[in-house]
Amino acid sequence: MIRSGKTSLAAALVLAFSLTLPTAGVSQDPASGPGMFGSNTFAYTPNGFALIGDAEIMQGDNRLRAGRIEAFTNADSDVTRVEATGEVFFVTPTQTLRGDRAVYDLGAGEIVMTGNVIVTQGRNVMTGSRLVYNVRTESARMEGAPTPSGNRVQGVFYPDGAPGQAD
Repeated sequence: MIRSGKTSLAAALVLAFSLTLPTAGVSQDPASGPGMFGSNTFAYTPNGFALIGDAEIMQGDNRLRAGRIEAFTNADSDVTRVEATGEVFFVTPTQTLRGDRAVYDLGAGEIVMTGNVIVTQGRNVMTGSRLVYNVRTESARMEGAPTPSGNRVQGVFYPDGAPGQAD
């Protein structure tokens, strides 16, 4: 049995993640494409719902994929927070974020990805242990991963037209 309030939660979740990372030249308008989700198991929880096993949420060209995705709701059944665990990927047409865990606080407009974070854009790559991205201000902060020489953020960036870069 599907309850209409919970169905709207799934739609709100899809819309929420469609706004997390802007991409140049790609519409982030939630109405720009259908929202879909899938998993091996869908479960209502006391605080919202969960997608368990091969969980993914898609909106337009954006996709969130993880072993488990949980949505937390308030008394009005509005999604307030989303947590993804188990090799988390957030993929847009121009960027891929990978981490062990992601938490999206809809009220603050922030997504926090932790655990072996890797951000790629084209051939450019940045690694660290924690990424905080504000979807409203489009600002991001990467914190370093432990290394023998201390906590470090590392990256490799290629200028436009660099030798060997695919056109």
